[in-house]
This record gives sequence, structure tokens and C-alpha cells, in this order.
Amino acid sequence: MRKLGIEMLTTLGMPPLEYVRLAGEVGCGEISTGLGGLPLSMFGVDDVFYPEWSLADDPTLRREMIATMRDLGVAIGLGEGFRAHADEDVSGQIPSLDLMAELGALRINAIGLDPDKARCFDQLGKLSELVNERGMMFTVEFCPGFAVGTFGDVMELIGQIGAGRCHVLLDTMHFCQTGGSVEQLKAVEPGTIGYLQLADSPAQVPEADYMNVAMFERRVPGEGDLPLRELIAALPADITISIEVPNLAALRDIGPHDHVAKCVAAARELGA
Repeated sequence: MRKLGIEMLTTLGMPPLEYVRLAGEVGCGEISTGLGGLPLSMFGVDDVFYPEWSLADDPTLRREMIATMRDLGVAIGLGEGFRAHADEDVSGQIPSLDLMAELGALRINAIGLDPDKARCFDQLGKLSELVNERGMMFTVEFCPGFAVGTFGDVMELIGQIGAGRCHVLLDTMHFCQTGGSVEQLKAVEPGTIGYLQLADSPAQVPEADYMNVAMFERRVPGEGDLPLRELIAALPADITISIEVPNLAALRDIGPHDHVAKCVAAARELGA
């Protein structure tokens, strides 16, 4: 079977120890995480699912998380929270990169938010060097509305900074909603795609609703309109597929454990 993971967004920021144990219980060997919880209030969500936590500020929590991951055979497949932004140099993210390396993260993901394309690419190239120096893989995620907003944008970035130094993080919702196709995936060089975030959605999501759907209304794999089985089959067998299905209604109704378990079973049925 393929390597399967759980994305932090799927549980909307569950505290680390509980999160690692959940991954172990449902048979997932990887998780994604940032160094702190998700600021849900920014998105108008008043629910308080979990207490505040910080891996950056709590060395005891880091040690306990490392021990729990070791005991359960779970790794941080993706370190989140990194970006190229107009108002800062990526060198300011070095302390966070060092903490991710301490936690044993396998990959670091970044997004491009700087509208100055040349500067954005330059900063992402610099960030790739910092990540690679620490023995981690570097991926860049594209998303509609971001400066790096399409599959083509990340491919252009890879062409500029060099294959092997950067890989595409492919979110199935973002890929399909921006016109991506199975044929595109089949055409890229091996090693280009570094990680897959798996979710379903309607075939078309209105621009005005896009971020709300992406953050809180994604569908269980197989329950939407995306060609997920074909996308999975087009990828090399060694790519980690990680479930990114944040759904606020499901978390309220059945809770994170049952929601994640349902997504894992659905992903396996599709060939993940």
C-alpha cells in the first residue's frame, strides 16, 4: 500500500500528542503540522475545538511528541507555516526550520504570497537552500489567489531554482480547480511531484466561496466530482498521499477520530 498521511487542516489543529496517537490508530505513518495551532477565529469560526499549544515555545511538548512519534512509527511528513512574503526575508524563518529539523520533519512546505514574481521566486529559492541544508525536502504549494497560484507557476519556479531542490506539493482540489489534468501529471519528469494532499470537492467552486470551501467544506475522497482515482494512479507509488479534508460540519457531528477514519477508508478504496 502507498504511504498515507493526515494533514493538520483535516482536524483543524488538534494538539500534537493527541494528533500523533490518532494517526497511529488509523494506520497513517505521517502527519503534517505547523509549530502551533490554527487561528480559526481569523476565518470567523467561533468553535474552540482544542486548547492553545506551541511546539516553538514548549520544549517539553517537543520531546514528548518526538517520543510518541518514535513509539508509534509516525513521522512529520510535512512541516507547514513557511512562505515567501513581500514584508520579510525568508532568513527570518531559520529558527522555525531548525525546530522542524529537531522534530524530524521529512519535508517543508511553502507558499508564495509576494506579488512581485521575481522577488517571490528569489525568496523561495533561498528558502529551498535553507531547507535542503537541513536535510529536508522542499515543496511549494500553489493555490488560487496566491502569487504562486497554479501548477505552471511551481513548474516555472522549479525551472529557475533547479530540479531536485524544489518539488510540487499537489493539492487535488487546487490542482483540479485551476484546470489541472491527469495528462499533465503523466507528462512531468519523475520526482517532480513531492507530495499529494488528497481531498474531494465539486467540479467547480465559485471564486467567492473558494477559501471557505477549501478551509471548512472539503468532501471525503470519492464523495465529490474530482477524478481522484485517476490522479492517484498517475503518480509514482512512493509518493506520500496525505488526507486534507477539513469539514467543519463533520468535526462537529461525528468528531475528528471518526471523520479521519472515514477519510482513510475512502482513500484506501481509491487506491491510496
